[in-house]
Amino acid sequence: MANHKSAIKRHKQNEVRRLRNNAARSRVRHAIRQVRESITAREVETAQTRLHTAEGILFKAVTKGVLHKKTASRYLSRLSRSVHALRAA
Repeated sequence: MANHKSAIKRHKQNEVRRLRNNAARSRVRHAIRQVRESITAREVETAQTRLHTAEGILFKAVTKGVLHKKTASRYLSRLSRSVHALRAA
């Protein structure tokens, strides 16, 4: 454990940020999982609404610094491609 006052504060801040990042990352994974489940179940309307929700969650994680912008775009691109393919079929 840290001995200096500033190091103790830094440790506390890192712990708070770690927990916040884990929560945001979990929220992202859950949103992606929900979209994939609707695609697997072939529920077009549900998949579209969940995709829209997931988009907001992904880009909020980007603004919080949890995900890189291109990573979020890649996730969104792949999910939306699957949803659109489901609509076409």
